[in-house]
Amino acid sequence: MVGIGGRRERERRRAGIVLGVVLLVASAGYAVSQLVRGGLGPADTAGLLGLPLGAAGLVAAVAALRRPVQGTDAELVRQWAATLAVQVQETEGKLRRQLLGRDTRRIDLHYTLRTVPGRAAEAPGAGRTFRGPGGPGSDPDIAGFFRATRPRRLVIAGAPGSGKTVLALELVLALAADRTDTDPVPVRIPMAQWDTAHTLPELLTDHLTQALDWPAEMAERLVAHGMVLPVLDGLDEMDPPRADGTPDPDAPRARAAVQHLNAYQKGLEAGSLVLTSRVANYDALLTHEPLVDAALVVIAPVASEPALTYLRDRCRDPARWQPLLDHLEAHPSCVHARALSTPWRLGLTATVYRYHGEPADLLTLHDTDALDRHLLARYIPAAVEPAAGDPAPPPYGAKQVHRWLHHLTGHLTGTGATAYRTTDLTVHGLWPLAGPGRVRAADALLTFCTISAVLPAAWLTPDPGRVAASVLALAVACGLAAALALSPSRLDWQKRHTPGVRGPFLLGLVVNPVLATFVGVAAGLAVGAAVAAAGHPRAALVAGTVVSWVAGLGAGFRFSVAAGLRGAAPTTAVVPPVALRDDTVYGLVYAVSTGLFGGLAVGGTVALVLEPSTGLVVGAATAVASGQASGLSAARRYLVFLLCSRRRLPFRLGRFLDWACSAGLMRYSGPAYQFRHAELQHWIAAHPDPVVTP
Repeated sequence: MVGIGGRRERERRRAGIVLGVVLLVASAGYAVSQLVRGGLGPADTAGLLGLPLGAAGLVAAVAALRRPVQGTDAELVRQWAATLAVQVQETEGKLRRQLLGRDTRRIDLHYTLRTVPGRAAEAPGAGRTFRGPGGPGSDPDIAGFFRATRPRRLVIAGAPGSGKTVLALELVLALAADRTDTDPVPVRIPMAQWDTAHTLPELLTDHLTQALDWPAEMAERLVAHGMVLPVLDGLDEMDPPRADGTPDPDAPRARAAVQHLNAYQKGLEAGSLVLTSRVANYDALLTHEPLVDAALVVIAPVASEPALTYLRDRCRDPARWQPLLDHLEAHPSCVHARALSTPWRLGLTATVYRYHGEPADLLTLHDTDALDRHLLARYIPAAVEPAAGDPAPPPYGAKQVHRWLHHLTGHLTGTGATAYRTTDLTVHGLWPLAGPGRVRAADALLTFCTISAVLPAAWLTPDPGRVAASVLALAVACGLAAALALSPSRLDWQKRHTPGVRGPFLLGLVVNPVLATFVGVAAGLAVGAAVAAAGHPRAALVAGTVVSWVAGLGAGFRFSVAAGLRGAAPTTAVVPPVALRDDTVYGLVYAVSTGLFGGLAVGGTVALVLEPSTGLVVGAATAVASGQASGLSAARRYLVFLLCSRRRLPFRLGRFLDWACSAGLMRYSGPAYQFRHAELQHWIAAHPDPVVTP
């Protein structure tokens, strides 16, 4: 009965929409026909213009009365949180698969609670990543450990490559999969992107809006209702180390971040959160800015037996691996066993010697730094190598990949879009990497040339000199504006299929252009008055009407697209290929709508005042200019960046970065790319060219 009633309600709503549109079109058509005939006094003209406006008001009032009750604010927020949890599972699940590389083998990490001075949270003494096979006395898994912590404020620390991010990912996925309607949704945020001039709630809202594509109002309400659990990854990545490589105890950005975390409260209690950091960096901060009311756990090195089991499961040619495995088994405390006690080095070793080489070569290296240099120098060639049995040649050469990735690291050192180090590579934000001045100048030149393409048609008009000067002036103005343009935000084109959005979106596409037409009446009256003052009284009314309708339709269509596709929860996980595609769709929709309606309005007015050929040329130039300015600035800037980076980056940069993710060199982080591991990023940044080691 509920389904039948809902279907009947939708049918009645559609019938009401159709009836309202017919009423609006009929009243507007009657008004235009009477205005075109002329001979009306000012009072009659005002009455005719008010007829469709009154009809629009009637339709809007009826639609508002028929709008169903949406439920309480708390119920809405719980519904949004459920959607966010699904999105988090999809996004972080993809990241976990990328971190595991071309294998599904996971390492069960162990960690212990460490006593810290001052106020600390109560927590179990030890834990592990996954649920153990033991009874009630066995160590809890990471989700159970966090739920047993009071208050729920946890710091996950460890040595470089110890698996801090992997452990945080497992916690996020476990909490998101096993949550009730009132539990907050864990959201992982790389701390390197935090501008500490903003508070933690502001960071959460901004991350939901920018990285996960939530509308600002929804994001603010999710955060305000405490439905977002911040999982802050990488406190150690916020500040550069000292010259000798040791952590900076002052670390201004990290200290400012901890101050924000200490001020983060929910009611009278400390707000729940999770923080990851290298243990040395966190220890350096403890004397200056400790995180209060938090439990600190330190990840233990991977024991000899689990490490050997992992390598045996990953190796495809046991004969090549046997000398190394025998040595590690016979000497579980040797330097090689200690070096291979982190998930990062174990995965690195398994990848480097996956198909070729002698793993026993590691036994000739007698310190951890030498082993790291040996493995990192061979990692990119091993990642580029196709999988066994794949006849296709590798799409890129190892030397090319190394140099391209090294060039991209220049954007992460504080010389790009931000004044501090970051870990995220967003394709539309990479343009400063090619030289900000150079890219801006090329963007201005491309915009100027595109609009100037209309210039030859000026010689088909009666006054080519004046028309050409007008087109050139427009091209120069738009070129200067393009040089200062910023990238617009992302639009999720898939939202048009969302059941809760489809109806309002389609209704808006029909009603909003008509309603916006009456907003354009003011512009039309102004244009008509200007035309009349220029000595063309007969064309004044028609020009004003054309501008009113065309400008109104364009504005209404744009408003419908923006409101319909931005005012709902995201339907898909935001990954860079989707973000890039939707940015292009966003640009094309806005460019076509603005260019079409803007060109018609200006061109039609000029044609009425002067003559048709002049109106056609000026209208075409206006259409190109307004289209580029309104919707294609980001796509154009990205194209200019690629053209300016031809010798340093591949032209199909997005395709290369997607391949790098599948090869285990990069990973997705919302709509951005990140290097798979900080150690890999630092190695590539320090070596412009591939390194050959013995």
